[in-house]
Amino acid sequence: MSSLLSTLVMLSVQALLVVCSPLQVLAHDHVNFSVYVENQTRGRDAMSRRQHRVYQLYSRTSGKHVQVMGRRISAKGDDGDKYAQLVVEADTFGSQVRIRGKETNFYLCMNHRGKLVGKKASNRSADCVFVEMVLENHYTALMSARYTGWYVGFTKRGRPRRGPQTLPNQQDVHFMKRLPPGEQPDPQPFRFTTVSKRSKKVRGTRPTATTAPT
Repeated sequence: MSSLLSTLVMLSVQALLVVCSPLQVLAHDHVNFSVYVENQTRGRDAMSRRQHRVYQLYSRTSGKHVQVMGRRISAKGDDGDKYAQLVVEADTFGSQVRIRGKETNFYLCMNHRGKLVGKKASNRSADCVFVEMVLENHYTALMSARYTGWYVGFTKRGRPRRGPQTLPNQQDVHFMKRLPPGEQPDPQPFRFTTVSKRSKKVRGTRPTATTAPT
């Protein structure tokens, strides 16, 4: 009996050490746990299913849509323009995306000079990865994942701005995501449930749930 008890105690101690060891390593190495989690979530997630979305990016300054016309990038596209239809690939656990022109199959990228260029789909350069950010004014901004602080931006004439000339509070970097014409989402039926109040006079009764007609 004593040997069995000793074995159980030993197994419990080993299990506790396995659980605590990662935390002990983090504490010993003085690693900020929030930074550790952020670094892990921003890495490539090869196990999850990659999400592909098709939409248009409406530029707040030019009043047009972002176009990927091969190597040339602009924000002069009309609603429904074939070059303005973008395939957004989210292949990480976080908010990092790659943006590809549906018509040309070129990726939207930012080089080391901050210039927006188009690169072939076979190019897996880190220059083509952006962090999708939703701002307080509900517009979307795209910051380069490689060059922190550099954003995708356009002038009023739809010409690309260089990354070093952009700031998150500039209208030049504000975009609105729009679905291409004819690709509106299917409306989901709205259902709600109401619960009657508990009666004060009758004890031990449960509230009844009624579903409103749809």
